[in-house]
Amino acid sequence: MNHLKNQTSPYLLQHVENPVEWYPWCEEAFERAKKEDKPIFLSIGYSTCHWCHVMAEECFEDQDVADLLNHGFISIKVDREERPDLDAVYMAACQAMTGNGGWPMSIFMTAEQKPFFTGTYFPKHSRSGMTGFKDILTYIADVWKSNRSRLLNAAETLHLHLKNMEKRRDCDTLDYETGRKLLNQGILQLKKQFDREYGGFGTAPKFPMPHNLMFLMQQYEERGDKALLQIAEKTLMQMYKGGIFDHLGGGFSRYSTDRYFLIPHFEKMLYDNVLLIAAYCRGYDLTRKQIYLDAAEHTAQWILREMQGGHGGFYSAQDADSQGEEGLFYVFSYGEIIQLLGPIDGRNFASHYGMTEDGYFEGKNVLNLLAHEHPKEADESLREKVFQYRKKRYPLHTDDKILTAWNGMTAWALSLLYRITGKRNYLDGAEGCIRFVTEKMTEADGKFRLSVSWRNGAASGNGFLDDYAWVICGILGLYEVTGKDDYLKKAQMMTNHVMKHFSDDKGSGGFTLAGTENERLLMNPKETYDGALPSGNGVMAYNLVKLMHYSTGSRYADTFEEEAEKQMTFLADDAAKYPAGHCFFLMALSLWLDSSSLYVCRDGACAVPRAGRKNRAEDHHEAE
Repeated sequence: MNHLKNQTSPYLLQHVENPVEWYPWCEEAFERAKKEDKPIFLSIGYSTCHWCHVMAEECFEDQDVADLLNHGFISIKVDREERPDLDAVYMAACQAMTGNGGWPMSIFMTAEQKPFFTGTYFPKHSRSGMTGFKDILTYIADVWKSNRSRLLNAAETLHLHLKNMEKRRDCDTLDYETGRKLLNQGILQLKKQFDREYGGFGTAPKFPMPHNLMFLMQQYEERGDKALLQIAEKTLMQMYKGGIFDHLGGGFSRYSTDRYFLIPHFEKMLYDNVLLIAAYCRGYDLTRKQIYLDAAEHTAQWILREMQGGHGGFYSAQDADSQGEEGLFYVFSYGEIIQLLGPIDGRNFASHYGMTEDGYFEGKNVLNLLAHEHPKEADESLREKVFQYRKKRYPLHTDDKILTAWNGMTAWALSLLYRITGKRNYLDGAEGCIRFVTEKMTEADGKFRLSVSWRNGAASGNGFLDDYAWVICGILGLYEVTGKDDYLKKAQMMTNHVMKHFSDDKGSGGFTLAGTENERLLMNPKETYDGALPSGNGVMAYNLVKLMHYSTGSRYADTFEEEAEKQMTFLADDAAKYPAGHCFFLMALSLWLDSSSLYVCRDGACAVPRAGRKNRAEDHHEAE
């Protein structure tokens, strides 16, 4: 029996026909585990995850594996995008135990939800140094019966580690010099990690990390250090030229599997793309280079064309796989293009987009412009012909759930694009998105209690910190480009809700992920580190600095100023360990120290708030 049939998550519904007896995360599963004296297998993933598909095909669709799970375990399936709290807690456990994390996440734990063995993807059978899932299941089932104390001791040790992660010392007051030091350290760390030859940071795999680029561009504008703009420009240009950008349909893939941004992991996530819109808007703002605006607009066009359901909200992601093969939808053979366009146009198109007769991705080609120093688009008629040809291929799976946090982020990015272009469709997209969230995903109790997701006419789950943080950010983005006081009032009221329900009861600063309105788990983390997504605490810092200034003269002014200072102090303590991993907070910190770049448009004019804490001209301590 499968217990997922009444779920709305596309990820959970993908597993309805598995022979594994899956439960959603629910009390019934834990009660059964206690009654039958079985450990729990928890599998966390998301619907467009390539390796989730691989493990499902190899293991969860396999009857032999299902028999082992059904006989010896209670199995639970979780969509990480709908339960970021579960994902955060058990990812922390996975990283503590193995040093690594990722999806699918595979957790073995007690009925009290305490993990004792963790991992990510496992093949069915042991190979290439990887332990097979069947061997793991057999081993854990045997030890559970013969030497359970060994597993329970591991669970208690890991639980104690997780609880210790929640403990924080009282933070010192953050002064101006300490703040500048954090900014300088963050810059130096990013400079050190920068790949001068191919752009981006570190080695393969390379993630876009647009918030890192936005921080560097902000600091270039503040300091005039051209090296910071050069890092951002090199990366923006290399990503746009590379295969990570979809040169036919617009939008960016998840990450590059190589150093060059050439071969992507082909899934497209809404959040990557809206953050990249913001980064390319910033690049255009500073340089007025049309290519950056083109990248932002082509990405926005993909979002508006393929990720909007006609109701104002935006879908979550498109899959990497087509007909069971990663990237099959996107790649072309040389002969395919010649046959489609003819010998002359076909050769010109292939040459323009770096195609070879032998191909370099499993015998095929990923369209790219890396060979061009100053890339230009191919002949529009040829590009459109290839695009229409590609559309007839087996369609990509789209995860059509509407996630609150990612939609708030989308409204913010589209507001930035509207400010630059003045094109009404971007403002309409942003306003429609916020209207959808506030009408369909907010409880009608006057308290702005958000839901996590919406699908098929129904909202589900109580909102987490990131949901509130990004919706507030999106609303403030609209306030900045429209000057409508109603947006400011909504942001103020929603921020008050966050302060009431997500602040900890010890008053040590920062906001918890789950707040008071969600299930209590082994821990309620205060996430501060920026991964692929900026942390909810970093985004709230950014929001509070803006609200501190935009609320001047109102009854909220002192409250937001006090809360902003407390949030900055809290985050500075965490960021001190590795400032470059907290770039969204660093952007907020820079605004907190000097707010002169803040603005609100009123009747076509930009109103600049009061001066910052210290004039930029007085500061001579720059990162070298």
